[in-house]
Amino acid sequence: MITLQYFARYREHLGTGQEQLPWNESLGSLRAVRDALVARGDAWSVLGESRLMCARNQELCSLDEPVADGDEVAFFPPVTGG
Repeated sequence: MITLQYFARYREHLGTGQEQLPWNESLGSLRAVRDALVARGDAWSVLGESRLMCARNQELCSLDEPVADGDEVAFFPPVTGG
């Protein structure tokens, strides 16, 4: 299983902050996970934004980061500091 977390406006837009996704070999990278979610259509297309940020096991990473069974994956929009 992969634990998926959605933050900020993604959580609001999707109506959920977390879900579990069964892991399989086709979900071998964050990009593959994101693409599978976007393929759900409708509200999920928001995750197709080019400026999407992501983390694996609470460390910022790129969409090319590998994903393994048991990982936690987070998606969030770009943030700014003040």
